[in-house]
Amino acid sequence: QVQLVEFGGGLVQAGGSLRLSCAASGRTFSSYAMAWFRQAPGKEREFVAAKRWDLGLTRYADSVKGRFTISGDNAKNTVYLQMKSLKSEDTAVYYCASPETVGTWGPYTYWGQGTQVIVSS
Repeated sequence: QVQLVEFGGGLVQAGGSLRLSCAASGRTFSSYAMAWFRQAPGKEREFVAAKRWDLGLTRYADSVKGRFTISGDNAKNTVYLQMKSLKSEDTAVYYCASPETVGTWGPYTYWGQGTQVIVSS
């Protein structure tokens, strides 16, 4: 059974940094695409970043390019989202996700429970 557990959210001042973690169990994350999404209050869930280790490719939403970095630690089976230069509009619940099928960018079948990030201005 695939489980994704996020942690690392919290309250941070605008301009600050935060690193989110997503611990994967039930699969080796580096064989699948791993992604981060977020959902702000009153808004739909949106894509933030994704990485496919088999291709060495990453994708980022325009709103986070140059500020966020997705990476992973094979030994810990954990994916990270390093967030820098945070803005109030980055406030959201952040979710980790992974598709059912190896070698695809989606659709995303497995989701974590989310971790809250609040950026104070």
